[in-house]
Amino acid sequence: MSQQYYETKDLQDFSNIGEFAPEQGKKFFDYYISSTSGGKLSEREKALIALAVATVRHCPYCIDAYTNKCLSLGLGNDEMMEAIHVGAAMVAGDTLAHATQMRKIVKQKEM
Repeated sequence: MSQQYYETKDLQDFSNIGEFAPEQGKKFFDYYISSTSGGKLSEREKALIALAVATVRHCPYCIDAYTNKCLSLGLGNDEMMEAIHVGAAMVAGDTLAHATQMRKIVKQKEM
């Protein structure tokens, strides 16, 4: 099978996400635009956050969109990679923090 499950061209269809639920789609896009536009954080900062989240959440569409967004805002590959490393460190920390549960159970069993 030569066709990929995720295709770049499918990203172009994202604007139609409200096709079967127009009210919810409009509300989502209003929220999305408000959240990703510049505010207390700059548009550049928010684009880096979005790229890091997209990467740790494994969304190829969002990685595509926000890599291009970051490039269009003049961000370099070093800045994008640094943001991705922050995301990766957060995921690692989150994973390791859950080891607390394992350690707690082990300690209870040892009593």
